[in-house]
Parts: sequence; C-alpha cells; structure tokens
Amino acid sequence: MSVDLGTDALRRGDPGFRRVSVGLFFAGFTTFALLYATQPLLPRLVDVFGVSPGTASLSVSVTTGGLALAIIPASALSERWGRRPVMLWSLAGAVVLGLAASVAPSLWLLLVLRGLEGVALAGLPAVGMAYLADEIDRGHLGGAMGLYVAGNSVGGFGGRVVVSALNDLTGSWRLALGGIAAVSGVCLLVFWLVLPPSRRFTPTPVAPAELVGEVRSHLADPVLRRLFAVGLLLMGTFVCAYNYVAFRLLGPPFSLPDLVVGFVFVLYAVGTVTSTVAGRISGRLGARTTVLAACAVAAVGALAMLAPVLALVIGGLALLTVGFFAGHAVASAWVGRRAEHGRAVASGMYLFSYYVGSSVGGTLGGVVFGVAGWSATVGFLVVLLAATAVVVRPLSSRSSAARGEPARA
Repeated sequence: MSVDLGTDALRRGDPGFRRVSVGLFFAGFTTFALLYATQPLLPRLVDVFGVSPGTASLSVSVTTGGLALAIIPASALSERWGRRPVMLWSLAGAVVLGLAASVAPSLWLLLVLRGLEGVALAGLPAVGMAYLADEIDRGHLGGAMGLYVAGNSVGGFGGRVVVSALNDLTGSWRLALGGIAAVSGVCLLVFWLVLPPSRRFTPTPVAPAELVGEVRSHLADPVLRRLFAVGLLLMGTFVCAYNYVAFRLLGPPFSLPDLVVGFVFVLYAVGTVTSTVAGRISGRLGARTTVLAACAVAAVGALAMLAPVLALVIGGLALLTVGFFAGHAVASAWVGRRAEHGRAVASGMYLFSYYVGSSVGGTLGGVVFGVAGWSATVGFLVVLLAATAVVVRPLSSRSSAARGEPARA
C-alpha cells in the first residue's frame, strides 16, 4: 500500500473528518453489537441447553476466535481491494449471519454460525484502524481513534441492552438475537451512505511472501510485540469480567432479575467518554503513563467487585470499564503511529492478539469461575492487569514514534 502524500490528511474541523468519524462510529457500533450479542444471554443459554457457564461462553469465544483467525487475511485483502469495500462487505455478511444464528436449531449450529459471523466481522476492526491512519493527520489521529473506539463502546452497551431487554420482554433468546441483527442492518445502511472513499490510499497487490515479510517485520519490533501483548491481556480481562458478572448478580446475595442485570451493560457508556479523552490525555502525559494509569484504575475496580455490596460491584465494574477503554484507545493509536509500513497488517496483528485475548480470557475465566467461584475470578482479573503493567512499563515516550522517525513529546 502507498499513501498519496499529495492529498492533505484530514484534521479536526474538516467536513471529511466529521463524515469519517460518523461512518466509523456506526461501523464500530455494528461490530460490537453483533460480536458480543450472546454475552447477556449466557445465563439463558445455560438454562435452555443445559450446559455449564463455560460451555455457554463459547458462543462468545468462537466469534472472537473466528475474528482473530481472519483478521490478518482481511487486512491484506484491504491492501488490494481498498478499505471501504472490505469494511462494507464484512458488515453485510455479519448481519446476514446474525439473522441466521437467531434461528439455529441447536447449540452446536449456533456456535458454527457465530464462528462464521466472527470471520465476517474480521474485515472491519483492523481495516477501520488502518483507514484512520491513512486518512487522518497524525496529530489528530488519537482523537479520531478515540471516536471510533467510542462507537465500539456504544455498540457494546447498546447491543447488550437491546438484547437483554428483548430477551426479558419476549422470553426468547432467538428474537433477541434477530432484533439486534436488524438494528445492525440499519447501522450498516448509515455507514454505506456516510463514509467517504479513501483519499490517500493506493491499492497494492499483496503477495503471500510480502504479507509474511510484513508480519515478520512487525514482530521484529520489540515495541509492537509489547503492544500486541497489551491488547491480548486487556481484552482478556474485560471479556472475562463481563462474561461472568451476570452470574454474580443473578445469584445470592443480590438475586437481581434478568432485565436489571442486562442494564449493567450500560456501563459501556463510560467507554464512550473515556476512549475520546484518553487520546488527549496521552498527548500530554505520554502513552506509556496513560496505559499504566488505566491498568491501575481497572485493578482497583476489579478488587471493588469482591464486596457483597451492589453499589461497589457496579462501581468497580465501571472503573474496570474506564481502565479498559482508556488502555485500548491509547494502545491501538500507538500501533498506528509506530508502524512505518503495512499499517493494516500491524493493526491486524494487534487485533489478532486482542481477540485471542477475548477468546482465551473468556474461556479460562469460565474455568476459574466454575471451579473456584467469583473471588478467584476477580483474582484472575487482577493478575491479567498486573501482567499488562509489567509488559508496558519498559516502554518510553520515544517508542511512540515510528521507527526511524524522531520522537515527539
């Protein structure tokens, strides 16, 4: 891929900047609304299919796993076919598969369709990040990336709340899944109408050998390796917490009704603000300091969820959500700045790690929860956050610049 340096990059205040922001906001909404659509349904799937919480959580893990496996090939396709077409067809395929999953006659067919849905969604996350890195001025990239991640957070909580409400009101997990797929179809239409074609992107055929070479080049960069690990650990923490907090709230001492538990996902709304603010904070304090602070905030939140007090559990989950979205927004923008070539592949590698973390963290968390209960699950969350801090601590402000480029304060 080559960037047309003769075309000015978009800056905050430009009309094109606003169109890009709105388009990718709706794309992020659709992605996360579909990706985690079954998360609020896990207790219902346990009852309907007579399986363990860990087995039910596979309806989330196979989707994020499918996305992880397909994300680098999808990124490579975008280098040849263009960012916008790959994102558009990916979302369209995911909406169709989401509708099909709602009528799956068995758990195992549901898992197959959810896995394929993850593969379809793979064309959006890394390509969206690369699109922003191509089109947005580097000095404004953090804010633009934050708006994109904000769309992810709105989709995360909006999708889950819609699914929870439909499940509670209709008593049917099938209608709940079908309903969120229909909403996502409307968002897809907005994305298609609003997002402008790439202005600074020139398609370039990517040979398999070149793709392997780009992957090796990015893996040779110790900073990128650490950032990939940050994505894995943060996402593992986040998905584990949200997978099993519903079981905690449905059981004693809280015994909350399903609809009330579903509204816990409104806490995702804090990510909308956090992700946009984090990009600006990192510009002042540095990316490393911001990620370390995010880990500390999330760890405090995790420990608060040990208390048998509903307000502390909810408040702790809110703090964990703030820490996750801040860390992810900064780390993802950091990857875009650091990669001096093959940005789509670099973004794909970051998100491969990110969604592997979702699958592995969610599944291992289910094992811990099933064997040792909620307290051990919180301990697992704290260990993951501590590991994230250990990984990012050796980095410096100089590593925020691309290799061979002067570092900026």
